[in-house]
Amino acid sequence: MTEYRWYHKLSGVLYVILCFEIGLFLLFFPWSDYWKPNYFANLSPEWGLFWLNPYFRGAISGFGLLNIYFSVAEAFHLRRFSGSLETDSGQQPPSIHHND
Repeated sequence: MTEYRWYHKLSGVLYVILCFEIGLFLLFFPWSDYWKPNYFANLSPEWGLFWLNPYFRGAISGFGLLNIYFSVAEAFHLRRFSGSLETDSGQQPPSIHHND
């Protein structure tokens, strides 16, 4: 069994938080009023039309959803840092609560 140290656990938690925050940003920012007045939208008229296209904004929001998915999946994988519930023989330890 691999022994995880505190910095492994911390980096996993920070990864989850970072992916979730980037995902939220990418999900909502393309639809906000701050999306329009920026460098890329004013680069050229053609680029401005592309930048303000709802399909392009939806694609950016899709990347945000993908980041949120990765953060949730990684949050479930953080259970690897908790101790294993199996004994050396590979069997589950006896439960305190019996369903008789």
